[in-house]
Amino acid sequence: MINEQLVWAIFFIPLASFCVLALLVRPFFNSYSYISGPIAVVSIGIAFILSLLTFFEVATNSNHNLVSEPYPWLEIGDFHFTVGILMDPLTAVMLVVVTGVSLMVQIYSMGYMKPLNHGSENAEHHGPEELGKPVYARYFAYMSLFTASMLGLVMAANVVQLFVFWELVGLCSYLLIGFWFHRPAAAAAAKKAFIVTRVGDFGFLIALMYLFFKTSTESE
Repeated sequence: MINEQLVWAIFFIPLASFCVLALLVRPFFNSYSYISGPIAVVSIGIAFILSLLTFFEVATNSNHNLVSEPYPWLEIGDFHFTVGILMDPLTAVMLVVVTGVSLMVQIYSMGYMKPLNHGSENAEHHGPEELGKPVYARYFAYMSLFTASMLGLVMAANVVQLFVFWELVGLCSYLLIGFWFHRPAAAAAAKKAFIVTRVGDFGFLIALMYLFFKTSTESE
C-alpha cells in the first residue's frame, strides 16, 4: 500500500525549504546566508530518497495507483475546487527524475555560487551588487520553489491544480533566467521566456475553458 503521507512529504519538504530561505534566512539572517545552499540540498536530498522509496513501492505493489482524498481548496458559487495527489507508475518515475536532476543541479550550484557568498578570487566575474549574501539565499529559495512547483505539477490530481503549478513553474523559470536582472542579456532572456510561456499558457487556458463549458453543458 502506497503511503500517502510519504508522497505529500516529497512535495512539502522543498516547499518548506523555500519558506525558510525566503521568509527567514534572506530577510532576517543575512549573516547566516551561507547555510542556504546546504538547507536546499539537504531538503531536495531527502525528497529524492523519499521519491526512490515511493518508486520502489509502486514498482512492487500490484495496486500501484493512488488517488488521495480530495481536500477542499476554493469554492465559487456551485463550483468546488479541490487539491489532491495522483500517484501512478508514470508519476513515480517523474518524481525520481525531478528530485534527482534538481539535487544534482543544486549540488553544482553550491560550488558555482560560492564566490557570491565567500568573495573568492572568482568574484571578479560578478558585479559589486552581485556579491551580497542575500543573493545566495535568493537563488536557493528560487530553486526550492521551482522544485516544489515541478513536483506539484507531476502529482496534480486535477487539471485546475495542474494549471496552478504550471504557472508556478513558468514564474520560477522567469525568475531564474532573469536572476541577474540588472544585466541586459539576462533581462532580455527572461522577457523572451516569459512571452513564450504565456503563449503556451493561453493554449492551456483555452483547453480548460473548453472542458469547463463542455462538461457543464453535458451535465445539464
